[in-house]
Amino acid sequence: MPSVLRMKRINDRIKEILSMVLLAKVDDPRLSGVTITDVKVDRELDFANIYVSALEGQERADEILDALKKARGFLRYEVSQEIDLRVTPKFRFLWDPTPERADRIDNLLMEWQKEEHPNFDDENVENEDSNGEED
Repeated sequence: MPSVLRMKRINDRIKEILSMVLLAKVDDPRLSGVTITDVKVDRELDFANIYVSALEGQERADEILDALKKARGFLRYEVSQEIDLRVTPKFRFLWDPTPERADRIDNLLMEWQKEEHPNFDDENVENEDSNGEED
């Protein structure tokens, strides 16, 4: 079995290759704006769980996952040409809701900040101005 460091390198390299292939070699319009957020290859190198996201969010998830499943063979071939592994893992594409959740948390924090300190932005601008004038 590969070491933890080697597994990390394999995961990172597959993510890098797939990102480049999606950007440069895939012509499917359903896959425009798709981002590979993470890759997790199992210890036996049989399967790679590939987590994806898109700017449009969850509304296009089914369409994107379907397109990726159809392009699975091509993507696996491209990875096999770039990485020297005895066996290229089979790809499983999964939707990653993390970017959407992070955006929602950011929005909630900004709303809370505005409720707690409605003049927060004005105070920061005044402080920056007074600091700049004191020189």
